[in-house]
Amino acid sequence: MAPGRGDTDLILEGLAADLAASGLRCCGTVQINTECADADPCDMDVRVLPDGPVLRISQDLGPSARGCRLDPATLETAVGLVAARLSSGADLLIINKFGKHEAEGRGFRDVIAQALAMDVPVLVGLKAMNREAFRTFAGGMAIQLPPERAALKDWVEGVAATAAKVA
Repeated sequence: MAPGRGDTDLILEGLAADLAASGLRCCGTVQINTECADADPCDMDVRVLPDGPVLRISQDLGPSARGCRLDPATLETAVGLVAARLSSGADLLIINKFGKHEAEGRGFRDVIAQALAMDVPVLVGLKAMNREAFRTFAGGMAIQLPPERAALKDWVEGVAATAAKVA
């Protein structure tokens, strides 16, 4: 949980690039926000790791619209792609956000559970508004990490080294 708008997305995107460059097999999603003109909300895309595709997960609901702009069908497409890649093996699962859909029992919840069942470490971005739903879902298994790329990389390298010793 990073404090600024879009900060978690930037941290996870950079981390995924660093980890891929170091040879770790990452799967999951990172979010890429594109600022729009005027006061319009940003466009939201996710890149399916490791190498795409990039999917637009936000909908244009018009200038007067309020509320969630997430395109649930495209989100579920991303979920399916990530699940397929995870089943081929991974060193880490990155999920850009435990959001409203996950809090309500949809989205990436099953993929996160699948990764844990495969002993694949999971790194999940989180917004404060979904903290309690995430805590309930995680059942005490989660640890909060500082929203800093270097600290996250150290954690990933530590759990990857532990997994290598066990395997």
